[in-house]
Amino acid sequence: SKQSTWEVQMSSVKVAVRVRPFNGREKEANAKRIIEMEGKTTKITDPETGKDRKFAFDFSYWSHSGFKEEPSGEKAKDTPESPYADQTLVFNDMGLDVINNAFEGYHTCLFAYGQTGSGKSYSIVGYGPDKGIVPRACEEIFTRINKKMVEPDCNVEFVVTVCMLEIYNEHVQDLFTNPNSRPKGGLKVRESPAAGVFVENLSKVSVRSYEEIQKQYDVGNNNRTIASTLMNATSSRAHTILSIVFKQRFHDLQTKLPTNEKVSQMHLVDLAGSERVGDTGATGTRMLEGTNINKSLSVLGKCIGILAEKAMGKKKDAVVPYRESNLTRILQNALGGNSKTCMIAAVSPASICYEESLSTLRYADQVKQIKNAAIVNESPQDRLIRELKEENEKLKKKLGTGGMANEGGSKEEIEKLRRAFEEQLEINKLARLEIEREEERRKANSEKVIEAPVIEEEPWKGKFHIANLNEDPFLSGKIRHIFKEGNNIVGKPDKEAAPDIVIGGVGVLKSHCTIVFTEGKAKLIPNADPSAAKVLINGKLVTEEQELVHNDRVLFGSHNYFVVIDPTQPEDTNITWDSANKEAIQDQLKAVTASQEALLQTKLKELEDKYEACLLYTSDAADEGLGVDLGGRRTLQHK
Repeated sequence: SKQSTWEVQMSSVKVAVRVRPFNGREKEANAKRIIEMEGKTTKITDPETGKDRKFAFDFSYWSHSGFKEEPSGEKAKDTPESPYADQTLVFNDMGLDVINNAFEGYHTCLFAYGQTGSGKSYSIVGYGPDKGIVPRACEEIFTRINKKMVEPDCNVEFVVTVCMLEIYNEHVQDLFTNPNSRPKGGLKVRESPAAGVFVENLSKVSVRSYEEIQKQYDVGNNNRTIASTLMNATSSRAHTILSIVFKQRFHDLQTKLPTNEKVSQMHLVDLAGSERVGDTGATGTRMLEGTNINKSLSVLGKCIGILAEKAMGKKKDAVVPYRESNLTRILQNALGGNSKTCMIAAVSPASICYEESLSTLRYADQVKQIKNAAIVNESPQDRLIRELKEENEKLKKKLGTGGMANEGGSKEEIEKLRRAFEEQLEINKLARLEIEREEERRKANSEKVIEAPVIEEEPWKGKFHIANLNEDPFLSGKIRHIFKEGNNIVGKPDKEAAPDIVIGGVGVLKSHCTIVFTEGKAKLIPNADPSAAKVLINGKLVTEEQELVHNDRVLFGSHNYFVVIDPTQPEDTNITWDSANKEAIQDQLKAVTASQEALLQTKLKELEDKYEACLLYTSDAADEGLGVDLGGRRTLQHK
């Protein structure tokens, strides 16, 4: 059917860049700041050559400094003049645009890109009360719905469904499904003329409030694939996509019959971190993950590059390789199709991350060149119903105002035209009813939406366990290991003899240590070689059996930090990765300092011995007559 001109909008991808504060690793490395922002311009400086590169975006958010933490836990400007960009500003600029377009009936997409630990999750999700775009957007959706529903002339019904997936090692997984129940090889990505690109058998849950959608998001988030890298311990090693399907079903206030339906899909995407494998210390499975992440991001970059060139009039016949990765297939509409798209590029301010930050800025610069053709999403049947209704209204108006009499003609001709109009009205009415019935049958057969299930209590509630600590606060507490009664062997994955508590990462052995739990108390027994199977409790190396008590900070291997949780005691929210890491490296720093001091003393002694030997040599040489003045120069003895 013919589309009205107002339904199609060409729009460029809206791009924002955000820079975060230094993290613990960058502070320890004494990194220098290489990012500056002024207005919409972001400048990056090469730490080796001092060369500057400037990039212009829709928004450049300075979140590096000039902030304070409010009693509520939210970060805000420390002075009225501060350039600090808080979560509210980012949401008002980027998130509200997504919501507004969704209510108008457009597909929308917002995705975050950047290296591991650059602050993507903070912008998209936030930390605790300092909410990011996703929770604020979900809250805004239901605030608007509730406000609309109480209006006396409300003629629309709202239906909201949510689904959540991750792409891990190029396999698509349903995050609303327990990891043990997922199909081997993941879900299939399909494509059809009617539905476009979709994920087969992906769970869709109907939600009626912000609280319900938040609970579902928490379920999906806890099922995310989390693994450990040096750049960001327990960072998410998968691309995560939260999709909200938002339907508006309009009806006639008098007849109560449906008149139209608009469907908008909102994709909120948190891409896995991009990084050089060498920087992460990844090996084995972690290296495979990194390779697949970089592969999908490379394909994404290739697609963006071709789309940008097409938008500038170059390579018009080039084929965009969406099918080379599941990530680009699922984001096909968002990148170069029927969608209004926004992107947040998160960058590190540190000199040690120069290459990654420059790559991110170049990536974002290409994305802003892309143009999408967004349309209001009505089904052909709904559009036809609307057009028939508009035609009926015109006919009724003509019949009611005597419009036909004004066109001239005899009474017989006028009567003949009247009967023809009435017959056309009846035909249109029957056509509308048949289309409505057919559409209802189609929807009943195609949509499999489940009601929001009752969220079961977390299995670790009320049980003695350990919870992970992460440099990214959002990922802290996502990995929890419950102590079973008796011996709990802690170690890295092993097919032959799987440990009770599996902890991967650098420095963890197959049988790293044993935790004995009896009668509500736990004690840790180190490996026979505690220097090889390193375990630190509260910053001290464990060399003999030691009791574990509430809030103890435990380090397994090189960077796996956990906190001990006794369910009978309140959790201490002040225990963070930063505090545990500082505690753990304090003794190491003292040991390094002592070692360096000993080395300096040794070198000083060697120099003193050489000096004494030199003096003895020159004295002997003088006795033999070698201490002479040559050409006015000082003698060897004087030297």
